[in-house]
Amino acid sequence: MNTDRVLSFFKEITCIPRESGHEEHIIAFLQKFAADRNLECKTDRIGNVLITKEASKGYENRPTVILQSHMDMVCEKNSGVVHDFAKDPIRYEIENGWMIAKDTTLGADCGIGIAAQMAVLDDSTIEHGKVEALFTVSEETGLDGAKALKPKFLTGNILLNLDSEDEGEIFVGCAGGIDTTAVFTYIPKKIRPTYAISKFGISGCIGGHSGDDIEKGRANAVQLLGRFLNQIPAIADLCYIEGGNKRNAIAREAYAVIAFPKKYEDGIVETFNTLTKEIKAEYAITDPDIQCTAEPVMWSKGGIDSQTARNLIDALVAAPHGVLAMSADIKGLVETSSNLASVKMEKKNTIRVGSSQRSSINSARKFAADRFESTFVLAGAKVTHESEYPGWKPNMDSEILKVSVAAYKRLFKVQPVVRAIHAGLECGLFLDIYPDLDMISFGPTLRGVHAPGEKLELASLDKFWDLLLEILKTVK
Repeated sequence: MNTDRVLSFFKEITCIPRESGHEEHIIAFLQKFAADRNLECKTDRIGNVLITKEASKGYENRPTVILQSHMDMVCEKNSGVVHDFAKDPIRYEIENGWMIAKDTTLGADCGIGIAAQMAVLDDSTIEHGKVEALFTVSEETGLDGAKALKPKFLTGNILLNLDSEDEGEIFVGCAGGIDTTAVFTYIPKKIRPTYAISKFGISGCIGGHSGDDIEKGRANAVQLLGRFLNQIPAIADLCYIEGGNKRNAIAREAYAVIAFPKKYEDGIVETFNTLTKEIKAEYAITDPDIQCTAEPVMWSKGGIDSQTARNLIDALVAAPHGVLAMSADIKGLVETSSNLASVKMEKKNTIRVGSSQRSSINSARKFAADRFESTFVLAGAKVTHESEYPGWKPNMDSEILKVSVAAYKRLFKVQPVVRAIHAGLECGLFLDIYPDLDMISFGPTLRGVHAPGEKLELASLDKFWDLLLEILKTVK
């Protein structure tokens, strides 16, 4: 491999806690990295870090290039796995040419971008003009770092975003997004002592990125659980429900505790077993490892009043999830989608349902969020919208795009794919603050991001690194 230095830095990064909103350790790590190498480093009020390296000899008249990635990672783990993202290093393996974290997310999104920036900053033999390495905070939960950037923090007009996941593809546009939250307030209900109580769970779903993987037909554990609850007799009481986690991840696991008269037990179990067979058949290709479990449990905390439970179940079944529209302009590109991300019971007798909507068209994104809102308002929930961010409109006449395509063809003798992506990138927000930026996004091949089993293809890392160096060397 010619990327030993990149991989070495990434291995260091896997030992540093950096969950969204808790980036203080990675910020300190980057600040020390800069200080140890006498590189100019500044940090803004929200925590974005900018490290500057002057041009190598003979490249002083080249334009300044901004290298950009985000510091935070999505922290997901399989149920039953003991791992504290606030202190434990990521456990990974090298297997068949991939670096993989089997029980948690790996954090290559976007840790490998951080590592590539560090490798450029660390190596005095690389040929380049002035480089500004920008590391932003809280991208995964709201693009907070990008939103908080101030004019004049950056000086360059060319930006290379290192947050893409398909080697051989250069991205020039992305979808915008918005988060939608529905909150139910319920009245606690006593459970009859003669009732049987069981926990029904759905797990083993692949999950994945709610933008990049939304069109892959994967199961949503929360909606599947709602589908089961919708089929059980009205006499049953919903005691507890929980599923999913991050707004930008497809729900992999969900479970509910229900209480019911013992005479209904056989029928409810049969309903669950029938649904198990149905969903295993439906998702045999796209999500083959779904697990459905049922077991008796002890429960003493009461339940949710029947009307709220009914309204919640109806809303989970009706909620728009998945691809809502494909692009008419770019073949194969998802234009608009919605992700039913999570359902959580909280204090003060509330149930919170999280979701996100994406679209490359602003009006379509708003309508997708309105559809989700209408579904839950009709069910009696209070609905709010948060963390809206714009899309990034493709510029096919971009000069840095021309440089990058030529560099790729020169290195690998094939034409790269130039396209937009349905996932959100920070580039649209950068344009709001720096309207003259010329940008592209590229990266090595990652799979399973935002879910346990996330992996990095090492051969693609070599090509990603070679392309980055070639662009830095040839941009004028």
